[in-house]
Amino acid sequence: MSKTIESIGVVGGGAWGTALAEVARMAGRRVLLWARDASVANEINRQHTNAAYLPGVTLDADLAATSDLARMAEVDAVLLATPAQTQRAIAHSLTSHIAPETPVVICSKGLEQSTGKLMTDVLAETLPDCRMAVLSGPGFAHDVVRGLPTALTLACRDEAIGQALVGAIGCRHFRLYWTADTTGVAFGGAIKNVLAIAAGVVDGRGLGASAHAALVTRGFAEMRRLGTALGVNPDTLVGLSGLGDLLLTCGSPQSRNMRLGRFLGQGRTLSEALSELHSTAEGVYTAAAVVRSADAHDVEVPIAAAVYAIIEGRLTVDAAIEGLLARPFRSEL
Repeated sequence: MSKTIESIGVVGGGAWGTALAEVARMAGRRVLLWARDASVANEINRQHTNAAYLPGVTLDADLAATSDLARMAEVDAVLLATPAQTQRAIAHSLTSHIAPETPVVICSKGLEQSTGKLMTDVLAETLPDCRMAVLSGPGFAHDVVRGLPTALTLACRDEAIGQALVGAIGCRHFRLYWTADTTGVAFGGAIKNVLAIAAGVVDGRGLGASAHAALVTRGFAEMRRLGTALGVNPDTLVGLSGLGDLLLTCGSPQSRNMRLGRFLGQGRTLSEALSELHSTAEGVYTAAAVVRSADAHDVEVPIAAAVYAIIEGRLTVDAAIEGLLARPFRSEL
C-alpha cells in the first residue's frame, strides 16, 4: 500500500474518538467519524458539537460523521476508538468494509473480560489481514481536543506504516513516538486502569499523598512483574504508554477509573459509582482478566487483586486496605 495517508476514519463517537477525529483534522487529514448513535453523528454534522461527550467544545466544521460503518471503506486508515469490551464485535463488523492491509489503530485500553486477551490479540483474530497499530499514552480527550500539548506512543511492527501514521495524525501539540512493541503498549494501557481505581480509593478514603505515592509505585511494580512474565519489553513500560499513562490516570479525577475509585472510597456501592460516572470505566472489566493472567503466570498482584475483590463484592474497601497493610515486609526488588 501507499505510505501516504490522506484520509482517516475514526470508529467510536465517544469523547476519545471525537478528540482523535478533531486532532486528525488539525493535522490536515480528511476525517470521517463513525458513531453508533445516529443522533450523535447528526449533531456533529449540523451543529459541530458532541455535547454528550465533549460539552462546551466546538468541532471543526469539516469533520464529517456517519452512523453507517460501511463508509469506512472510503478511508486510508482506521482508528478504532470503541470501548475495549465491544472491540471484537465492531472489528468483526469492519471485515466486510475495509480492504486487506488497511492500517487499523487500536485506541482503546483494556483486556477482553471474557477471554483475558489484549486488544492486539482480539484484533489479530478478527482482522488478521489489517496492518495493526496501537495508540496509547497519557492523554485526556478534553486536553487533546483543546489543542493542549500531549505526547503518546504509536506502536506498529511495520516501521514504514507506523511512521506514516505518525505523520498522518501527529501535529505540533499532539506528539507521537513510534515503537514496534504493540504488545507492550497495549498491555500498559490496560493494566493502568485497574491501578487507577485503587488510586481513586486511596483518594476517596482520604489516606493522604504519601499513601497515593506508595500505591502508584507499588502498582507500577505489579505492572512490570506481570509484563515481564508476559514477555513485554520492560523499556516500553517505563515510557509514555506505561509509566506515563499510569501517572496521569492515577493522578487526576478526569480519569474515569480514578473517579470510580474515589466514589468507592467514599462509600458508594459499585452500582452507585457506575451510575454516577455516566461513562465506561474499563478497569472494572479488566480487573478480573488481570488477576486471572497473574495467577496463570504465578505473579503476585496484590493491588489489582484487591480491586478485583472489591468489584466482585468479596471484600469491603476497608477490608481490602487492611489486607494490603497487613502484608509481610519484603525486599522492594
